[in-house]
Amino acid sequence: MPILIQSTLVPTIQHALLERNAVGRAFFACEAHRLAVACREMADRFARGGRLLAVGRLHSATDAQHVSVEFVHPVIVGKRALPAIDLSHAVQGGLTSVLRPDDIVMGFGPPGGDPVITDALRVARGVGAQTFALPGREGSYVIPGVSADPYIHQEIVEVLYHTLWETVHVFLEHRQAGHDVGASGFLYPYLGDAEQDTTAILGEVADSIRAKAAMDEELRKQAAESAAMGIAEAAAAIRARLSTGATILAFGNGGSATDANDFALDCALPIKPRPAIPAMSLSTEPAVLTAIANDVGHETVFLRQVIAHGRRGDVALGISTSGGSRNVLMALEEARRRGMLTVALLGYDGGEIVRRGLADIALVVSSDYIPRIQEVQASMYHTLIDALYDDFGEEADGGAAA
Repeated sequence: MPILIQSTLVPTIQHALLERNAVGRAFFACEAHRLAVACREMADRFARGGRLLAVGRLHSATDAQHVSVEFVHPVIVGKRALPAIDLSHAVQGGLTSVLRPDDIVMGFGPPGGDPVITDALRVARGVGAQTFALPGREGSYVIPGVSADPYIHQEIVEVLYHTLWETVHVFLEHRQAGHDVGASGFLYPYLGDAEQDTTAILGEVADSIRAKAAMDEELRKQAAESAAMGIAEAAAAIRARLSTGATILAFGNGGSATDANDFALDCALPIKPRPAIPAMSLSTEPAVLTAIANDVGHETVFLRQVIAHGRRGDVALGISTSGGSRNVLMALEEARRRGMLTVALLGYDGGEIVRRGLADIALVVSSDYIPRIQEVQASMYHTLIDALYDDFGEEADGGAAA
């Protein structure tokens, strides 16, 4: 059966993707230098034994998950693992029991802020920790809500903490030996062979942050041209499945796991005033994931859950920056066998998932740099959710479709 797409949906999606660019450009033009200064202090604290403690509630907890995995398990080869942990489950009370003066506490919230996170950051700052209020009014580094749209706000904040994670290594390496900048030398040639005060490189680091944001702009432009139709098709196809009682099963690894969690939350517990869509993330439960990985194998952690939860007519949404994650491949294969709709958010050229035709609809960010892929994937899946509700039309407004 052909997929029916509203005639206005594709240009609406294109406009939504490009709308992010103006917000990001204005934000990072103003904030790049402040971020560089904050990042230098982070490096000093890590060097003294400090840790990154991330906190957020509900949808914002997925940002705490994301930033912690990026610091502990850097995808840039040769970079050290830095101590970071998501303490969202312990934000009220438990955080204070582990706080140390040299720690860094990063608090996430919706555009209007979160008073519980604000209180936690106030306590953290009181013991000497460096604090990031994202957003907030009090802290070592604070920003207001970047956009009234909670999706756009969250996406720009993701770019923010990715740039902190990427550039903190510059200061750490320079701190260790100004004459030896290691694997980042080709990215930061201004670090030269002579000893330098880190004050001298703040401007260069700020420029690199602006350059990273500009790369996102270009990739979103490409996505608006190449993926808008695919997003519209995915919205129409998913909507058709939902009308018959389907559930969306989302999954991915690492940062993509946190994106799967975020997507499922945005559907099942909408941050915007909308009816709920049945959705769950297969990347959520550590007991299930570790049990399957330990007893069967890591490549089956999503496969086993698709077997448990997947029904004919459901939707499988696999997220992989490489397009080659074995456990995502196997889950999509099983979803196909079960008569599920398969949708994939991918990077590079789509990898094995595209080559083997495992996704009915593949949405590809054509880049080989993982942080930028993830940032634009967030724009794409948020736009997909908006398009999905637009595709519901009046029925969604009345709460009947989901």
